[in-house]
Amino acid sequence: MTPSRFFKTELAGVHQTALLLALTSVVNGILGLLRDRFLAAEFGASRSLDIYYAAFRIPDILFSLSLFFIASTAFIPLFIAREEESPKKAQEFFDSLVTIFVGSMIVVIGIAYIYMPHIIPLMVPGFSADEVATTVALSRIMLFSPLFLGLSSLISGVIQSSKRFFAYAVAPIFYNLGIIVGVVAFLPEWGIEGLAYGVVLGAALHMIVQVPTLLLIRAFPRPRIKLEARPFDIISYSFPRACALSLNQVSHLVLTAIASTLGVGAIAIFNLSHNLFALPLTIIGLSYSIAAFPTMTELVLKDEKDLFFRQFTNALRHILFWTIPIMMLFIVFRAHIVRLVLGTGAFAWLDTHLTIASLFLFSFAIVTQSIVTLAVRAYYALGRIREPLWYNFASFVVTIAAALIGTFVLKENMVTKQFFAWVLHIRIEDVATADIEFLALPLAYTLGSLVNAVLLMRSIFRLDGKTTRRVLGIAVKRITGLGVVMALAGYVTLSLFADTFPLETTLAVFVHAFLAGVVSLAVGIVLAERMEMPEYQEIKAALITRFSRREVLQPETEHL
Repeated sequence: MTPSRFFKTELAGVHQTALLLALTSVVNGILGLLRDRFLAAEFGASRSLDIYYAAFRIPDILFSLSLFFIASTAFIPLFIAREEESPKKAQEFFDSLVTIFVGSMIVVIGIAYIYMPHIIPLMVPGFSADEVATTVALSRIMLFSPLFLGLSSLISGVIQSSKRFFAYAVAPIFYNLGIIVGVVAFLPEWGIEGLAYGVVLGAALHMIVQVPTLLLIRAFPRPRIKLEARPFDIISYSFPRACALSLNQVSHLVLTAIASTLGVGAIAIFNLSHNLFALPLTIIGLSYSIAAFPTMTELVLKDEKDLFFRQFTNALRHILFWTIPIMMLFIVFRAHIVRLVLGTGAFAWLDTHLTIASLFLFSFAIVTQSIVTLAVRAYYALGRIREPLWYNFASFVVTIAAALIGTFVLKENMVTKQFFAWVLHIRIEDVATADIEFLALPLAYTLGSLVNAVLLMRSIFRLDGKTTRRVLGIAVKRITGLGVVMALAGYVTLSLFADTFPLETTLAVFVHAFLAGVVSLAVGIVLAERMEMPEYQEIKAALITRFSRREVLQPETEHL
């Protein structure tokens, strides 16, 4: 299968699409890890890296606000509905949204640029005046990134609606490449502002790489506004989703503000460990969710609710099949992951231990946040667009409350602080003087994610009666058993070879982790074969179908 064929053909099933997205997500994840390794080696968990991550907050909020016009969960159903009426109406809808979006963002970016010096001090109360000034400078440069990413999102909505996923899948790779160029080339030339220019370059590349596919399907937009195409319909449809994602950004903003008062490096460690946790979330949860969403939308439009819930259940089973074992393996291998990715250059030994503890807390959200990514799209496909907003708001309240209470308790109660350090296995000589209060932030994030997933799934169970609950209950039991056995195999292997590979060099850490990882994977494959797990059999069949010319009978019918 040549890359050009991916541009020209549709993918025949959710598994094949998800595998494509997962494969490119793996490549993107590797680049993301390389990006973070460069940053950790250059800055360590320093105030400079705190400033870099804090500078993202305002551009990220602007991007969330732009989702009133570009949210794929709102755009794709509306675009598909108009395309079923006529391709002309769909194109006019797309043209109008692009024109309105560009005009609106230029105005918003201008306002944000002017008022940035007044906003940033409120966002990072723990920063000094010089640190605030540097954050303002970086944020102003990064303001161009939501414009490019917003246009890219609109383009990807059209591409996904036509079920051509390759360009969309590789776009994040180019985004990370741009950031890496910023670290490697722009940083030495322009200082820390070079990092911000790298972000803008990556956002521009994210958009540009999707343009050839847009030209291929003859959907390149024209600057015009056709009111008869009803472009403003998207606002009422995307309002709850945009508000929900804005709440997520506000949540990150509040957590960043809290972290800025908890010592140098708190923001950096929180973001670095969050990036590590987000890797399987992107590769698995987001890949399956994006692959399944257009099909779920079409099934609802055709009033095939039974097939819709079957599609949703199948996608969720496969998300759980991957994420539950990965969560358990992340917990077992967390020290090796952090040391391999970040343990270099200026990244100190204390920073490493705190990042390991933070990653442990984030790991539990791999499953719950993956469930959220799919469940939210299911609600949008069903047209129930307000419920996810209320559930997200409940999650937001839990996250912020837990963060404030947790940091206060850890700061004021020494017994709780020492117990928390013992549970997280933090190897610090003097826990009393260590700034570990920020670890309440990843714990709060995980609790909020759990609340969101529980509320979303509870409502879905009500919609579909006992069928979805029964199928998923059986799947969770067998997948959890598989994950426990794989994690135990990895833990035992690490313990047996602990003396053979003393973790003093990067090579020793890699060989130790690689050996235990191979054992865990081998045990998992053998057990899945012996148990004849349907998720494993379906994935194997999808791989054979995609990469060979043989026809393989699929265990379950897929619609895409």
